[in-house]
Amino acid sequence: MDELVGVILSAGKGSRIDPFNAHFPKPLLPIGNRPIMGHHLETCRDLGIRKCCVVVGHLMDRIINHFGRGANAGLDIQYVEQVDTLGIAHAVGQAEPHVDGPFLLCLGDIFYLANDIDRLVTRYKQGDVAAVLAVKEEDDPDVVRRNFSVEVGGDGFVTRVVEKPRKPASLLKGCGIYLFGPEIFDAIRRTPRTALRDEYEITNSIQILVDDGHKVAVEPVVDWDLNVTFPGDLLDGNIAYLKHLGAENLVDETATVEEGVTLTRCVVGAGARIKGPGQLTDSVVLPGTIVDAGQDLRRALVSPGLVSRC
Repeated sequence: MDELVGVILSAGKGSRIDPFNAHFPKPLLPIGNRPIMGHHLETCRDLGIRKCCVVVGHLMDRIINHFGRGANAGLDIQYVEQVDTLGIAHAVGQAEPHVDGPFLLCLGDIFYLANDIDRLVTRYKQGDVAAVLAVKEEDDPDVVRRNFSVEVGGDGFVTRVVEKPRKPASLLKGCGIYLFGPEIFDAIRRTPRTALRDEYEITNSIQILVDDGHKVAVEPVVDWDLNVTFPGDLLDGNIAYLKHLGAENLVDETATVEEGVTLTRCVVGAGARIKGPGQLTDSVVLPGTIVDAGQDLRRALVSPGLVSRC
């Protein structure tokens, strides 16, 4: 197999997480005091990936300034701008000049906890597939309706993928992590814009792969995932990550928590200061935030000048 590279899509604006998107591009929103994109870069590095292409757009200067060329992450990061936000398939197409072979694709606004994600690579290396999709079996059809469904035939290969299905024929959900061979770029070039959202959907590109006779496999490696769309999603993601770590709280070493402050299942970011006395429960304090004394906050997302109760 040719050298595997990483592609991370980080161009979206994320208007529904307003007003936080005015200061934080979604990939820089923190889960466990680390940007979502930072978790993806760590995944790439753990898989032995050395080169990553990051597709940027909204507030791209902040993303580039934060991660630079990837030296701190042990990676070589190249950036490419998606000028017009025309969907995931369009964004992936922008990376084609920087990708010569197979690549791991991560969506910059989806946080996940995965088990043995290297199984995507192992499956692709068997040499009989053009793509491997990370999937999760869901119990609730509504969860699948918000994402995309994956139907698998008796031979174990994908027969159909449907973006945001009204009536899911399968509870197998795609999770926004993909391992693609270069064949996907040919499919993207033939992907039509959708009538509903006027975008180029990656699910349509995958279906073109399948219809062309390419085999697409699935690997159920995702234990938990979250599309960070609303402020409450960011809060839930941080609380889930605390549980994953087995930690009661997570306080950045540069943050200050004064005497008299009680924290319960909270994440406190870099340079934040919480004045005492006070009580915070199931809350996230974003970097650089000052929380005044006397606060009793529950399920709150706190940034400079703003408290969002979720």
